[in-house]
Amino acid sequence: MANDYPLRPPPPLLDNACALFLDVDGTLIEFADDPEAVTLLPEVREAIGRISDRLDGAVALISGRPLAQLDRLFAPLHLPAAGLHGHQVRGMGGDTHAVDGRTATDSDTSEWLHAVHQQAMRFAHGHPGVLVEDKGRSLALHWRGAPHAANEVRAFAERHIGGNTGYRLQPGDHVVEFIPEGSDKGRAIRQLMQQLPFRGRIPVFLGDDLTDEYGFDAANTLHGWSVLVGEREPSAAVFALPRVRDVHGWLQENAY
Repeated sequence: MANDYPLRPPPPLLDNACALFLDVDGTLIEFADDPEAVTLLPEVREAIGRISDRLDGAVALISGRPLAQLDRLFAPLHLPAAGLHGHQVRGMGGDTHAVDGRTATDSDTSEWLHAVHQQAMRFAHGHPGVLVEDKGRSLALHWRGAPHAANEVRAFAERHIGGNTGYRLQPGDHVVEFIPEGSDKGRAIRQLMQQLPFRGRIPVFLGDDLTDEYGFDAANTLHGWSVLVGEREPSAAVFALPRVRDVHGWLQENAY
């Protein structure tokens, strides 16, 4: 039987002209039923730190997690990063801004999203295993612990996004999120690529999920490298690594 998946080669090793952008969940760490119940292997953290030193700081995290979570997970590393699918962007100088230019904080939310959160909590109470994650300016509904509830979770999200023009739904791996309109990982990468130490470098983005397709498109448009973790199709990625542990090995190779 013919292979239904396109054959993507593994990415080459980084050279000193690259800028590295890393998704987190499903790329650097395995998924968990509870997103808070994860840890980053110390050797992976060390490799990322070494690569950052080698690339003069041109390494950034591009994640759906809030920046505060990323900082706890990667401490003592404090990297440039985009949180909440690009709604929060923090450059090398440490200032954090939302996509609309305002100062972004984890607690920045809306009355509408607060109401959806309350309804989602009631929904989850009636669907054991469904997890509601409050991220401040976004809200995620996870069904990894209740795979049978997938269609009901999606229907809840579609019903509640309604005519709200300030938010959109972002599907992912066993999750759907309400995120601010205009936020995506591709925009975050483009924004960081306009700043030092990223400016003028070749962007390299590693990700696994549907949310990472925006980042792949940005990397490809900027004549960089897009690297899919896994075999999900379709994807705009040019290169691939099969599993999270293969990402770890690739990072270790690039750290020396």
